[in-house]
Amino acid sequence: MAENNRAVLKLREKFAASIIDVVEFRGEVTVTVKKDAISDILTFLKQSLQYNLLTDLTAVDNQGKADERFLVVYLLCSIPNKDRLRIKTPVSEESCTIPSASVVWGTANWLEREVFDLFGINFEGHPDLRRILMLDDWVGHPLRKDYPVQGPDREPYKGRLS
Repeated sequence: MAENNRAVLKLREKFAASIIDVVEFRGEVTVTVKKDAISDILTFLKQSLQYNLLTDLTAVDNQGKADERFLVVYLLCSIPNKDRLRIKTPVSEESCTIPSASVVWGTANWLEREVFDLFGINFEGHPDLRRILMLDDWVGHPLRKDYPVQGPDREPYKGRLS
């Protein structure tokens, strides 16, 4: 059924070499694409296929489970077509950088800052990439799987919680 999805068909026509995988689960379509094509794919989805709303942008830490450590995930909605689409793209730990989607959807701005803050993924071309949840002097990225498990009496919490 995912292969009959209009967006998937159009993406396969225009970006065949950049499509890694297409999966449908419980009526939700997920397209995994190569990182080097993400800007073009997101722009195409908005301008040509009317995915006019970025409802969420997040990341997944696949430490020890995949070749690429992270997946950046975009949840898109086409209000005119009443359709949703999930786009994923792998990001390696070594480069840990991906182009910003804030030029396509303004809502990506704070969402990318959250991913930067909690996972340490850099968004190239972001207008104001800085921490949004953690303190400016916070060390590390709390949603990475290798972030140390700790309590309020240990660093970096020590002295910050009452």
